[in-house]
Formats: sequence, C-alpha cells, structure tokens
Amino acid sequence: MWMRWLPWRFLVRRVARSQGFLDPINLLANLRRFSQPSEVMAPTELLRAGAVMQARGLMNSQAIQHNLDWIWPYWVQRQFDPHDVAFVPRAFNVTHINLTHRNWTAVGVPDSNELPLVDPRGLVTPFFDGWSLDAWILPVSGPPLLPSRRDAAEQELCVNGRLSVTTKVEAGKNFLTSRADVVHEAGRVVLRLHLEGASESGGWLVLSVRPYNPEGVSFIYEIAASQDRPGFRVNRLDSVFLTAPPERCLFSRYKDGDVFLKIQTPPPDPAPAEVRCDVGMATAAALFRLEPGRPREIGAIVPLGKKIEFHLKTGVSVPPPLSWEESLRGHSRLETPDAKIGSLYEIALRTLVLHSPGDVYPGPYTYKRFWFRDAAFILHALLAAGLEERVERVIDRFPSRQTPFGYFLSQEGEWDSNGEALWTMRRFCELTGRAPKPAWKHSILRAGQWIRRKRLPETPDSPHAGLFPAGFSAEHLGPNDYYYWDDFWGIAGLEAAAYLAERLDEPAEAAAFRETAAGFTRALEASVARALEALGPAEGAAIPASPTRRLDAGSIGSLAGGYPLKLWAPDDPRLSATADYLMRKFFVHGGFFQEISHSGMNPYLTLHVAQVLLRAGDARYFDVMQGVAALASPTGQWPEAVHPRTRGGCMGDGQHVWAAAEWLLMVRNCFVREEESANELILGSGVPREWSAAGAALEGAPTTWGPVSVRVRPEGAGARLTWKAEWRAAAPRVSIRFPGFAPATGEGSGGDVLLRPEGARR
Repeated sequence: MWMRWLPWRFLVRRVARSQGFLDPINLLANLRRFSQPSEVMAPTELLRAGAVMQARGLMNSQAIQHNLDWIWPYWVQRQFDPHDVAFVPRAFNVTHINLTHRNWTAVGVPDSNELPLVDPRGLVTPFFDGWSLDAWILPVSGPPLLPSRRDAAEQELCVNGRLSVTTKVEAGKNFLTSRADVVHEAGRVVLRLHLEGASESGGWLVLSVRPYNPEGVSFIYEIAASQDRPGFRVNRLDSVFLTAPPERCLFSRYKDGDVFLKIQTPPPDPAPAEVRCDVGMATAAALFRLEPGRPREIGAIVPLGKKIEFHLKTGVSVPPPLSWEESLRGHSRLETPDAKIGSLYEIALRTLVLHSPGDVYPGPYTYKRFWFRDAAFILHALLAAGLEERVERVIDRFPSRQTPFGYFLSQEGEWDSNGEALWTMRRFCELTGRAPKPAWKHSILRAGQWIRRKRLPETPDSPHAGLFPAGFSAEHLGPNDYYYWDDFWGIAGLEAAAYLAERLDEPAEAAAFRETAAGFTRALEASVARALEALGPAEGAAIPASPTRRLDAGSIGSLAGGYPLKLWAPDDPRLSATADYLMRKFFVHGGFFQEISHSGMNPYLTLHVAQVLLRAGDARYFDVMQGVAALASPTGQWPEAVHPRTRGGCMGDGQHVWAAAEWLLMVRNCFVREEESANELILGSGVPREWSAAGAALEGAPTTWGPVSVRVRPEGAGARLTWKAEWRAAAPRVSIRFPGFAPATGEGSGGDVLLRPEGARR
C-alpha cells in the first residue's frame, strides 16, 4: 500500500532523463495508444520469454561476429554470409537471433521430458537449452568436411521402432553420416549418437563439444576428459561417453580460439586433459584416425536425466517405460497412395506423442511449456487419432491451472483459454463416449461462470457490447483488441459447459450457460454485422479481426467460427468471403503469410483456411493442403512460421507441435468429419479422386457417434466404398461425398457402396 504514496513515476523519469534515456513512462503510454484499453498490456510470461531470447541474442552479438573463423551452427553460417539469401544485416541489430533457419527435430521416447534436438546439419543438443555435439571430417589433403558449412545435406526422420534422425553430407569421396536417437538403457534415458565417416586421403573423424545450440551461445565453463572411460565431463554435470578411445583429445578456451583451429597444429607435450574458460566458451574435440578410403564408425552416449529404478525396495513395481508400439496402440491407421501425405501423418502422430509426456508442449525447445490454446488443438488431434488415455491425463491437470475465480490461466490477458479448456473437455466426452469425471465438475462450473462474468455489458450500445474485453488474445493477431477469436471461443466454451453440466446432473447451471451463450451469440452477430457495414462492400462479407479493425491478416482468427468450432454453417458467406480475402491477399508460395508478428508462412493457420474450404465443399482445400506439405522440413516437421525466401523457420519453435496436430486433423477430416448440429457424419469429402483410383483407408477413427473405419478402392469407372461403425447410441445421418463421384447416403452400422462418377448414368 505504501508504494502508492511514493512518487515513483517522477523518480523513474528523473533517473532516465539524467542518464540520457527515453522517458519509460511516456514510452509505455505511447505503446498503449496503439491498442485498445485492456487489463493487461502484455502477458508477463511472454515478456519474460522475449527478454530471455533477446538476452541470448545480445550474447550472440558479442560472441559470433568477430569470431567467424569458428565453426558455428548452420543458421549462423548462412545468416552471417553476405552471399547467402539468408543474410541479415547487423548494423542496428543489437541482438543476433536465429531468424532464418529455426528448424530442428526432437528425438526421444514416449513419456520422457528429455527431448534432444538435431538441427538441419546434424548438430545435436542433448539437453534443454544446453551445449551441443558436432562432427567433422578433416582430410589429409583438401578442404575439411564441415556439415554446418555445406549447402546441401540429406536428412530424414526414421519412425520404425524408434525415432532417429539421420544426416549425411558428402564432398567428393569424403562423407559423414550421423544418426541420433534416444533409448532406455539400464534404467536411464540416454542419447545415442552414431557416426560414420570416410576420407579418400585419410585424416580425422572429429567429435566436438560446442558451447552453443540452434538458438546461439550456451555457456561451457569446463570440459575434462572422463576418468573411468573414454569421453568428456562437461560443466562437471554432464557426461559424453565414447564407444572407442580417440587417438587424440584437444581442448581450447575462448581467448585461444575454437578447438577446430588447433587440430592441424602439433599437440602440446604433455597434452592437457581439461580446460577451464571464464568466458564460458570452452570447446573440446575427440579425434579418430581415418585410413585412406576406409570408413570408420564411432559412437557417443549421453545419459539424460536421472536413473530410474524400476523396482523399489518396498516391493512396489514401477511400470517400465512404454515402447513406441505400446504408446501408439489403438491409433487410427491411415493408408494412402500419396507417400508424402502418409509419411507426414505418421510423423505428426509421433510428434504429438513425444510432446505429451504428462503435460502437452507446443514444441521441444522455444515452446516447451503449456498453453491452453495450443493444447486445445494438440489434444483434439490426439483424440481424433484414438489416443484418449494420453489426453485424459492432461485434462486431469486442468483444474490445477485454474485460479480461484475460475480462469484457466496460461497467460494473463488472453480470454480464449476458458473456452478452449471447456471445448477440449467436451470433445473428450464426445469422442470417447464417456461422461465428464466428477472430479472435473467444480472446475467446469467455475470456468463457465467466469466466461459469463467476463463479458462486457450489453448496454450501452457499442461495437463491442456484450463481447469479451480487449485482450492480448492470440498474440499473432496484433495489439490488444476486442478479438472475435476470443468471442467465438467464449461462446463455444459456454455451450461446452452446458453440455458437460447436463451430464454432471446440473440442469440449472446448464440452462444458465446455454442462455448466456445465446446472448453472447446475439452480441457477436450484431457486432460483426456492424463491422461489415462499416467496411462496406469492397471485400464482400470478409470479417475483420475485431470490430475496431480494418481487414488485415488478423482476420485469420475470425475463421474460428467455422473451424474448429463449427458455430457457423459450412456455407456461411462470411466464412467463404474471409477465406477468399486471405487467400487473395496473404498467400505466398502456397501458404498463409501472417505479416503480423510471425512474418512468415504459417502452416497451422494455413490449414485453418483449408479446413474452412473443405467444410464448404470448396475443391481448393487440397491445393492448400499440398502447399503445407511442401513447407515441411526433410524430417517432416514444420516451424511455427516459414521464411518466404530461405524456406527455413523464422518464428517460434523449429518443431511446432500445433502444426503437426493440424496436419493430423486435416487428414482425418478428409476421410471422416462431423456436422453435429445436423446430426450428420460425412465420409470421404476430402479424399481426392486420385486416392480413390489407387485405394485409401482410415481405420478406427473416433467420431461423435462412435469409431468409424472407411476404405475406398477402385472398381471399373468408379470406386467402391466400404465403411463400418460402432455406434454408441442412435446412428447419425451418413452422407458419402467423395470428390468426383455422385453423392450417396448410408444407413445402419456399415455399408458397401459403389461410387459412380458425377454425371454418369445409373
């Protein structure tokens, strides 16, 4: 309380001006004028994350640009090269951040928080935000083979039995192949790195410990040779064990340069067995001799996390870790003649499992934290794939993330989270046929009541009367505003709360939630109508991001009423007009270019457009879908946003799990999707004609009415559809709408239907 009486604003201003700085109070006031008045200017968590990233960028600026004779990660090699399309001038850039190749792939095992990263040239980062391992070939004659400096590399993610990333680089008859995976070994999760290399003239295969990762500098103050077996001890905490003793080990500190610069010089006598660096830029290298033309293989093992004892002294048995096969048991199985789409589906499925070890993460690095927004889509995809147990344990944690006032908090100032949490709970119950847990009851009722209280009054009349207050919402929509995205989620949340309350034997609460949802809907419709009138007929019925905005890229958020929430009909002209506007104005190289914040092609938002098109029966959905497939990395991953020139990641996590979830949902909806308001199950509306001509299937797909399997195969000039369902109650109306074939209907719990080409005589 006493702080209110201190003239702190005056003091801050006086100190700042005395040192020649801008007045921070005026600066903040001016920033606020760009947005609508709101409770929270920006979420503390977002500011904190941004500060950490900029701090690293400041360290990068001090470490990299005057040490370009070091071997740096791939993104640095390209972003600092004036001849490269990825070059970023640095004159007024105080911080140097990876803005051009934010791409990496996590390896791991189900239900482990340990997610080592592999970058596009095989650089491996074993620990979260930690140091890395890199490998090189140094021939006797000719230039060194350094993966991060190579223009081309072959890289793939293998999903057979375990996740492993293989990277291969070549130069003439010299080559280097690395394979990274994670396994359970002796009760512990370990990273395994297998290297194979060869040089025509002979030389060295080198494994080096590096003080950086795909974001930049990560300090190493000490590296020592292991005492009991070949390898290194890093920062007295982490071990790197080698499968064979190296012929030489070298160490270097910052003031002596990169250890790479020492390899061609005669070794000191006696050779040091450790290095300490006050700057935190220690490097080390293990050298393995290569005979001319003869490949050599070596390995490294890095223990991750603590050792787990699977049998306690008490006699209570701790369940052993699940294998990939066990973790995926019962999932929806896809068969498609399109190898790329099928491969991306399988990879997306494993990406979701890998990033749901208890909580669910939108990424293995930059976004390794929980947000309700990302979780709603990721959990929905897991449900749609049939992995309900994994979803249930995450939902069980929802109440612990709720404030006493009923707000599901992941970031302050984001009013969509309650709707997302409630909608996810509803979808869990719908897709599993289970009632909500009694343990969720109090949380559900408080969440619905929070939405009811949070709405603005419906009077006096204003463009945002009855809507949510201005908030930060999805940060890629722009400054704080009265976002329709939030309102759509608020309405869906109230409808979900009513659905759940009824099944929890709370009819009065259910009726109250339903009544509030109706009022919220009327307020939203009135606001949208007023906004469209103000915009005029130039763009038809395209919806802005908020009632205070002109049309811009933020309109992508207003598609939520069509996908995923289905609050508006598939043929609603406002949805079609918004999708048309976005495709006309903001599609670049086949993807939606989000010019607000992301400044790149955004795969998951692009798929939101595709879903709206699919639902409307617009054939352009498949072109959009293929455009997203083309944006995938060689390991089948998408960053949050893709640089329009380098095609590398330029925003967010380099492996964005929300994007993987959207891909899985997109493929699933091509085969099976619901229109619950019409009690209609639609089969095949997104299965392209060429798939039908070669045969395709989706087996065991959960739906609102029960699991469904769909298979189509060619027959004569048409195709034959067989489908089977396990209805939990009354059957829905089944509509069969394969593109290029005449519509048909189905009855009962299965069928065998001959699909005739459109226009063909019966």
